[in-house]
Amino acid sequence: MVEPLRVVSIEEKRREGENVYTLFFRDLPCSQAQAGQYVMVWHPKAGEVPMSLSTIDHQGVNSVTIQNVGPTTALLCALEPGEKLGIRGPYGKGFKALGERPLMVAGGTGASALLPLVRLLKKRGSKPKFILGGRTRKNLIHTEELGDLLGDDLFISTDDGSMGYPGYASGYARILLDQQRFDHIYTCGPEPMMVKVFLDAERHQTPIQASLERYIKCAVGLCGSCAIGPFRVCRDGPVFDTRMLRLISNEFGIKRMDASGRWVNVDH
Repeated sequence: MVEPLRVVSIEEKRREGENVYTLFFRDLPCSQAQAGQYVMVWHPKAGEVPMSLSTIDHQGVNSVTIQNVGPTTALLCALEPGEKLGIRGPYGKGFKALGERPLMVAGGTGASALLPLVRLLKKRGSKPKFILGGRTRKNLIHTEELGDLLGDDLFISTDDGSMGYPGYASGYARILLDQQRFDHIYTCGPEPMMVKVFLDAERHQTPIQASLERYIKCAVGLCGSCAIGPFRVCRDGPVFDTRMLRLISNEFGIKRMDASGRWVNVDH
């Protein structure tokens, strides 16, 4: 059964990067969410879309981070403090906080799903190293928060070399994995990036958790629009562990269903 929407008021809006905004709000169920879970965000003029929680009960506040990539997200990005949102969830299975020396690899807005996990790992005494990647320095998000949390353990990469390591986050991850020992890997971002990180995790025999994205409509495992292999991303994910990733290797990074249910190639 689909739960009713809860109406929340936007308390703060923050610009994170080029066409990316974070909306902050208070909501008790979101404050009890797992890192990596998502909510369905609704607005009468925009419809409903899934969003990872980028803040979970930090000083009583939660947030979602939205990239303006089309008409729906443009409307959400245009909202201002005092305006309302509909929220349902949280849904899905989040990250398990494992490892004393984990490597975290984020591409683009994938950093949003990993940010609450960073807070949790640090609180538990782990020492994560975090690679934050973007196409250009303008596409890097949450840099201030991550810098405050991680200090010298935050590593930046940009595709065009405008900041940090010149190249893909997955390439930087391979360098660190070859140089240092990590006991767990977390990743979220473009699927081709995550596939490369997964393959390197397998090469090093290091357990991994990856947050996947598919077209989610119902969020409760009924419609099948988010199917990948034997799983429903909305219910069985969005976080997949090593065992699950092995079972979807014939689809992961290769194909997905679009909004119409048609199989299309994953963008590279």
